[in-house]
Amino acid sequence: MDSSARRRTEPTRRQVMATAGASALALTAGTALAQPPVVGSGCVFEDLDGTGRRGRASRGIAGVMVSNGRDVVKTDAEGRWQLPVGVGDSLFVIKPPHWRTPLGVGGVPQFSHLHQPHGSAKDVAWRYAGVAETEPLSRSLDFPLVRQEERTRFEVLLFADTQPENGLELGYLRDDIIAGALATSAVFGINHGDVVFDDLSLYPRYLQLLSATRIPWHHCPGNHDINSEARDDQSSRETWKRVFGPRHYAFQHAGATFILLDNVHYFGHNPDAPQDGAYCGLIGERQLQFVRNVLAHVPTTHLVVLSMHIPLLTYQDPSRTSDNTADRNSLLRLLAARPHTVSFAGHMHVIEHHYLASEAAAGSHGPHHHQVLAAASGGWWGGPRDGRGIPSADSPDGSPNGYHILAIDGAQYTTRFVPAAGKSSRQLRAIVSGPASAMRSGRLATHELAACELVVNVFDGGPRTHVTYAIGGRHQAPVPLLRRAVCDPFVTHLFAQFRATQKPWVEAVPSAHVWAGPLPCDLETGAHRVEVRAVDEYGRERVAHTLLEVGPTQSA
Repeated sequence: MDSSARRRTEPTRRQVMATAGASALALTAGTALAQPPVVGSGCVFEDLDGTGRRGRASRGIAGVMVSNGRDVVKTDAEGRWQLPVGVGDSLFVIKPPHWRTPLGVGGVPQFSHLHQPHGSAKDVAWRYAGVAETEPLSRSLDFPLVRQEERTRFEVLLFADTQPENGLELGYLRDDIIAGALATSAVFGINHGDVVFDDLSLYPRYLQLLSATRIPWHHCPGNHDINSEARDDQSSRETWKRVFGPRHYAFQHAGATFILLDNVHYFGHNPDAPQDGAYCGLIGERQLQFVRNVLAHVPTTHLVVLSMHIPLLTYQDPSRTSDNTADRNSLLRLLAARPHTVSFAGHMHVIEHHYLASEAAAGSHGPHHHQVLAAASGGWWGGPRDGRGIPSADSPDGSPNGYHILAIDGAQYTTRFVPAAGKSSRQLRAIVSGPASAMRSGRLATHELAACELVVNVFDGGPRTHVTYAIGGRHQAPVPLLRRAVCDPFVTHLFAQFRATQKPWVEAVPSAHVWAGPLPCDLETGAHRVEVRAVDEYGRERVAHTLLEVGPTQSA
């Protein structure tokens, strides 16, 4: 996600003009072919000796999906495939269940071949290296696979907006997020973009750190992963393709299919154009066709998980083209007939849950669950330092920085939020908000109770979360709290108090997971135990306690 203030003179990427979204609908996020496509062919084979090279005794694997980023074919009985490919596109194998692909540095899967015979454009002054000239397609493009056991019950690490701006912040990411994830039982991870904050030279060190997790890592490109010198969307991922591979692809694990999309459409660098440096949220016709073609080979009983950077929809400003996906309904229609789907995004540095109607015909299986993930960098690695020297990095919606874990069991799933290593493991925070004089002393006068309310931030809460509270010693049913789109008073105060430690654009925003309600006005003087209970969409209960002190009026 970008800031509202930039260090460069170009327009900010979040300040996309109102006309940008409309004009972008006529575009696609795919590659515009400057030359007629050529045909690539090859074999998907079992790599028995671990060399990655197909020998005379290598056995082809039948029925494996292979794609050019749009079309999807299955290998024949001998593992052979054939597809057209345009300049700048990739040919890749869609990893099937119970197989694995080779891994590169950082656990990045090696499963594709880029067709870009002339490499990155020679007349662009690339700040970060793009791709070299690729080999002709005259030889057979063979994809090795190795057998592996895959249980139907497994976990996946979900990162978003790791976003280090420099080496120092990359160290924060190392100690606060990656180190904290080492003890998980996840079988692979997905980073949902803004892997870095514009400095693409940080990729190699980032991947070296990620190697310590010893699991495969998949990546979606974000707006801060763009080659900003690119003249158009087609050439905006030159460094990305060299480091991470295709802009969009799919793979399967056990009974689940994962589809990674690039929904950041870049208008290109042109100082004379009003959209210079701007972008919008758009999947595009090519990727939508890819999704359609993949799903044609996936049973409707299977779970489908989609990952992207820009949310399909955000509560923050649903009209902002840089923060919402313009053609989300086209994607939702593709998913409407499927009972088991979920999608994830980042970009906003807040946590949100959405349940989106598909606008499909009868037979839809209900709203699609779309979750906006917490940012690993939280408030862009800002805030007061802790004992380790790492910023508090609280997010603008009042949640801690951290990551999520997706737990899959067959076609069913749950998610859970994991605060960063330096944070408490608690899942909610309850505070009493009221007059400034009372907040400074932490003690409420009896006459101030009417002006106070209990405010609860359930960090991973959403529209299907229910929150109640009870005060010890009062024999009454738990009191329900109401979800409100308000700023968390805790983080509002924190940002104001430590303004000098924050990036200049950071400010509290209305949270999608704050609940509030009035306190009883007849509380006696003394200390009162307040118990808060939150039940999330998966039926899990979270409990927190806070202590409310009431003093006589003259002592306030």
